Amino acid sequence: MVPLDAPHKQRVVVVAPHSDDECLGAGGTIAMLAGHGAEVTVVTIAADLPPLYPAGTKEKVEAEALRAHGVLGVHDSVFLDFPAVDLPQQSTAAINRGVQDVVDSVRPTMVFLPFPDRHVDHKIAFDAGMVASRPVRAGKNIALVALYETISETFWNAPGAEPNFVPSWTVDITETIDQKIAAFEQFESQISPFPGPRSAEALRALALFRGSQSSVGYGESFQIARATFSPVDLLSV
Repeated sequence: MVPLDAPHKQRVVVVAPHSDDECLGAGGTIAMLAGHGAEVTVVTIAADLPPLYPAGTKEKVEAEALRAHGVLGVHDSVFLDFPAVDLPQQSTAAINRGVQDVVDSVRPTMVFLPFPDRHVDHKIAFDAGMVASRPVRAGKNIALVALYETISETFWNAPGAEPNFVPSWTVDITETIDQKIAAFEQFESQISPFPGPRSAEALRALALFRGSQSSVGYGESFQIARATFSPVDLLSV
């Protein structure tokens, strides 16, 4: 296991079910990590493909994602192009292999996954990420696996009938909240006017609320799935 304060460049993998999920759930944290020299790779599993989506939608959303990633400072963007909403009909082995190949190539010390909420694609992306981040082979380097919430999806879970998102870690994104919002605004096809949940106002409000839970200005909250870094790494905090 590589300590989080190791002298070499840190590598991070963020698994997104769809383009924009990584920005909604972890955009501020991505920008903060990239700003501190980390190489962040975003792997997006699903794409908006025909016949469920009009021709050209995939290309439009991918271009939006690349602009958003540029705002956040993402090092590499990987698109696996499995059909969105139809992931349950796809090969589990193929989806797992796509994510595993990225983890094997990047050898990250941190992995961020979507919380397995109401959206079936999010559940499948979570499963693939958990398989790829097991603490064996390349996974031995992973010191942190954390789950992010996706506004407009995670809070629609049925309490008690489905897993609840219970934050166990809040990242102070006060210095990067504007980057997060600016990146989200690149997804013109995904934005909904306020009070729609996929609006800049709603995204900022969630960050304000999550921050207030930990007495910081703006925050992104995560549920830790696995953490194996040494407590000594926290002595400089």
